[in-house]
Parts: sequence; C-alpha cells; structure tokens
Amino acid sequence: MVDALTHTHTHAGAMPDELSGMASAATREFVDQHRGDDVRELALHAKRTDDVDMPFALNQIAGWQTARTKLPEWAAHHEIIYPPHLSMEQCSSQFTAHVKMRLAQRVLQEAGIQPQRFADLTGGFGVDCSYLARLFTDADYVEQQPHLCTIAQHNYAALALTQVHVHQADARKYLESINGEGTAKPYDLIYLDPARRDGHGARTVAIEDCTPNVLEMKDGLLRAAHAVMIKLSPMLDWRQAVEQFEGSVSHVVIVSAGNECKELLLVLQERDDAADCTMLAINDDQQLEYVLGHESQARLNGWNGEPGNGESSAGSGLQLTVEALEELAERGELYMYEPNASIMKAGAFDVLEQLMPVTQVGPHSHLFVGTQLIDQFPGRKFQVTSLGTMNKQSLKTQLQRLRERQQGEGRKTLQANVAVRNFPLTVQQLRKKLKLSDGGSDYLFATTLGRDTHTLFWCRKAA
Repeated sequence: MVDALTHTHTHAGAMPDELSGMASAATREFVDQHRGDDVRELALHAKRTDDVDMPFALNQIAGWQTARTKLPEWAAHHEIIYPPHLSMEQCSSQFTAHVKMRLAQRVLQEAGIQPQRFADLTGGFGVDCSYLARLFTDADYVEQQPHLCTIAQHNYAALALTQVHVHQADARKYLESINGEGTAKPYDLIYLDPARRDGHGARTVAIEDCTPNVLEMKDGLLRAAHAVMIKLSPMLDWRQAVEQFEGSVSHVVIVSAGNECKELLLVLQERDDAADCTMLAINDDQQLEYVLGHESQARLNGWNGEPGNGESSAGSGLQLTVEALEELAERGELYMYEPNASIMKAGAFDVLEQLMPVTQVGPHSHLFVGTQLIDQFPGRKFQVTSLGTMNKQSLKTQLQRLRERQQGEGRKTLQANVAVRNFPLTVQQLRKKLKLSDGGSDYLFATTLGRDTHTLFWCRKAA
C-alpha cells in the first residue's frame, strides 16, 4: 500500500548511508570539541582538513546551539543530526511540542479512544512527531523532502523511538492511499503542520495559501482518523479558521511562550453541529480554558478566588471616571492588569471580567483595573501611582509628580516605558510630547477610559 508511494519505508534504525559519510568520526569529533564555539569564528579561522566535512560540522554546531535552548531534551543526545537553518527556525520548541502531546492525550481520552496509531503527514525535522509518537504503539512520519526523511530516520534511532516508521511521500497522496483500504479509520490521530511559505519563500498566513491546503483535505483527514490536529500561523484569525472548517473544530488552542504567541492549534473531529468547542489559551504555565458560548464557566489554573459579578464591563464594580480612579490611586488601592499574549489573541476579555474582580478600562483598551492585587492574574500586574487626562493642566501636574519621584531616586531625566492602547497618539508621538526617554521603573499606559476619555495611567510593576 504505502510502499508504492514512498521511496523509504523504514523503522528508525542505524545511521543511513547518506549521513554516514558526512558524519565521519573526524567530523563528529570536531563537532564535539567545538559545540560551544562561535560558528562565524570557526568558519573563518578553523583549520581545514580533508577528513572533516566543515560545512556539515558548522551546521551541526549551529543546530546544537539553537537546540540547547529550544530543544534541551534533544540537545542532550549528541548523536542527533540537525537540519539546515530554516528547518531549525521553523520547528517546534520543546515547550510547544509538550503542549501538543498533552492536548492529544486529552482529546483521545475525552473521545474514549485508546491511543494506538498515529501519523504526522508533514514530518519536517520531526520534533512534534517525536513527542506525539510517545503516546502510541505505532507511528508514521511522512515527509516529501528526502534529506529530512534521512535525518528523521537517524534521529528517531538516537531517541530510541523504534515505533516510528519513516515514509518519503506527499501528504495528499499518502492520505489517499490509506483511505482506500477499508471502512475502519486507520489512525487515532493525524497531525499536520502545513508549510507557511509560498514558492518564492515568502511567509503566508491564510490556510488556503499553505502547503498542503488542509481545507481541501478535511473530509479525507476525518475519514482517516478519529482526531486531526493542525498547526496554523499564530497570525491567523482563529474565528475565521473555525468557520472555514465548517463545524469540525472541537478545540482551539493558542500557545504562547514568554508572552509571545507561537502557535495556533485546531483539533478537528466528526461531530454534531451543536457540539461544544473548547478554547485553551496557554502562556507558559498559565492556562485559561472555556467553552465557546459558555464563558461564565471558564477556568484558570491556580485561580480559586473571588469571581467577577458575571456581567460584562462590571467585573469589579468600579466607577470608571478619572476622579474615582485617581482617588483610589492616591490611597494605593488601584491596580492595572494587562492580559498575556494568548488571552489577547483569544479576545477573552469578557471571560476574565466574569472570572476575576477586574474591570475593563474601555471597550477596546484590552486593559483592566481592580482594587486588589491579584497574584494569579494571567498577565502583567501593575500598581497605579497616579493618572490624569490629556488637558494641559493635568499633564503639568502628572509630569511634576513624576519628576519629583524620579529626582528623589537620583534620576536626572524623565523616563518611562510607554504603551498605547486605543489612543490617538503613537508611542513615539506621546514620548516626544511628554519629553520622556525610554526605560526606568515607571510604566505609562495611554488609553481611552470608558468610551471617550483619553487617560494616562502611571504605574509601577506590582510586587
């Protein structure tokens, strides 16, 4: 069946012939000796010898240095062979691969399926496959580029993933072949990470512009597996993506690391039109979870505190006027909260307001205020030291307060970290208007309070 389509169909085993020449004993020794060295310096000054494949060695050293932070579990295995730079740049990190593994466990458990067979139809460097395959007794890695298949075959042996079979094949043709075998679903889970670059190497975002086009493959994928996990561009509008898959999406997962949105994952399953769709907004160890349409039942890991009052724009019951908030700030009782990147991407602002005693500053500001410090808030936390409007007298008072405080701390020029949210000026324009240099321990959030009051919130990070 598959052999007719694939040029290689192997278990992970010994080093393939294509790599054995490049990874000679002398080359491997050079790599081991220079792992921590500057690659550019090595390229310029390292002594050339006939028995060391220098381009290969330099690529391995650069790959290992990337993997040391991105894939520490892989970097611990010195037998791993790394691909060219672009594949290393595009591959998943250890953190995001672990997220996928936990997601797969959850989805199959919810469906009552014992994990047995898995396929990654866009294998690439093979990081995601290496983690997902651990859940299954049998796994197929499918990749159309022969050099990546060769690397994967070697690396899976180094990682002792003997259940993985490597296939050089086109994802579409492979899918067509397995769907022609019978009525039973051949896989419990299929994973795809469509290439997000066009024929000229430029980045693409839209699902239909990626390769393969998973929208066209949807029906075949759902015939072949109980669940399908798809990695998409973090720039994509997840609501539009859900609509494009026409009721098949059971889980939407937004994954951020270090408050930077890294991945958008969708899980597809055969389901009723009225079935629920679960949202997971993950940033490092923070996870907000809710069912679309049932946001009042949202859960945040580590949060068992006081809920909001369940009504949008009224989470903490604060009076959103400059005067009322200024009075709280003067008493040291006003805090500002900025949600993490995954919650921003999810647009889960009303969800947070229902879950916690916080209030949105304005309809499009994506900032919250509250009268208590919430350590578990999923994002950045600040204490508001003062606030005011953009009128001339208010600005004069605000800057005088800032100047007095910073001069008392020994600073000669006014400094602040400036951010604007739903505000008519850019960061650069506001910084110029207020004569502020960048940096320091003060934070200025310029936003719109309520629907039309342009307001400056002066803050410091909450302890």
